[in-house]
Amino acid sequence: MKKEWKQFAAFLLALVLTAALTVGCAPEKDDAEDVPVDSEQTETPDVPVEPEEPEIVEPQEVVSTLVVCGDMMTHLPITQDAWNAERGWYDFTRLMAAAEPYVSIADGAVVNLETTLAGGPNYSGYPNFNAPDMLAYELKDLGFDLIMTSNNHSLDKGGKAVIRTLDVLDEVGLLHVGTSRSQEEYDNNVQVLDVGGISVAFLAYTYGTNGIPTPSSAPYAVNLFNTDYLTYMSTPDTEKILADLELAQNTGADLVAVMIHWGNEYQTTQNSYQKKIAKLLTENGADLVLGGHPHVLQPMEMTDVTYADGTTGEAFVSYSLGNFISSQNYELTDTTVVLTVELTKNLETGETRVSDYWYRPMFMLDREGGTNRFELLDIYAQLENEDLSDSLRQPLEKALENIHKILGPEHDEVYRQQQAQQPSADAEQSAEPQTPAA
Repeated sequence: MKKEWKQFAAFLLALVLTAALTVGCAPEKDDAEDVPVDSEQTETPDVPVEPEEPEIVEPQEVVSTLVVCGDMMTHLPITQDAWNAERGWYDFTRLMAAAEPYVSIADGAVVNLETTLAGGPNYSGYPNFNAPDMLAYELKDLGFDLIMTSNNHSLDKGGKAVIRTLDVLDEVGLLHVGTSRSQEEYDNNVQVLDVGGISVAFLAYTYGTNGIPTPSSAPYAVNLFNTDYLTYMSTPDTEKILADLELAQNTGADLVAVMIHWGNEYQTTQNSYQKKIAKLLTENGADLVLGGHPHVLQPMEMTDVTYADGTTGEAFVSYSLGNFISSQNYELTDTTVVLTVELTKNLETGETRVSDYWYRPMFMLDREGGTNRFELLDIYAQLENEDLSDSLRQPLEKALENIHKILGPEHDEVYRQQQAQQPSADAEQSAEPQTPAA
């Protein structure tokens, strides 16, 4: 027992000595800081470097589109066909629906309202037009922004109808130009429309009023570009035109557009007086001249201009877009286009111009009887229908042929796309292995 205790005591002594040696050999705190450490373990971990934000390049140009449609005619058959008995109101939207895809996507859209809104229920067509107020609401819903109100039917229902028409357009929220309720409106009858960031100042005139004199109490009711508007209609009111163009330019707008009612009805070429007035307008500041009244298409073009100070430029002139909506169904009066004008502004210089234009061919169908008698058709959309009857295909193809003959095919939107694809198709064809001739 004693031997075992001595062995246990020796074991405890050895354990104490080992612990003491371990403590004595441990480095002091300062020494520990000097102990070298593997460099691979002390490297600072990589910190992700945030990529530099790309430099924001501001656009150097603004490009926008202005859609222009022809004469909105409410012949009595049109108004009667627009009546929707189930809903109890007039539905002109159905008649115009084919134009909506092009009007609604544009940065701005304008049309000539060739009727009064004199109030119902006694609506009428030619020769004294009066349409339901619903027409104005539906033009707004379709996507139009500005309405031309000066034409040969402006005074069909007298001076009070001029005032009421403008009141309705105001209520709907449509800008208007061409007629006035007061001398002050007449003296400042210019409307500036924001077309996708490009401002356009609009003026509007008519050659005459179908022999109806302006009211003696309201000589300012209609903008006329002829001093002899009741007789020969061949003497331009140059003083007024120049003053109005200066007024439009003084608005600070980027471009000036003149909507004008002129020309000979049913003639597909512009006459010498139209050319004279177009020259007067463009040489004195009009960048766009947008004509109507002939009820048929007339040419459109970019024209070279020499201004009074000797500088030169270009202007766009459309002599007539024909009828937008009407019941006229003889040759060419049922044929029209939705015109798109491209505008471009250089943000550095402020220079703004008409940079391009194209059109979409349309045809006003008259089914001659029954409900839903009239309908504006997109010609190309209809021709793509394999089930289209020959009785409709033939007039549509003829209408397209007439449009190309008058306006030229090169500005037809679809024709242009087809031509753009043609070179690649030719290239693919030429790349195919050719079989040697025998």
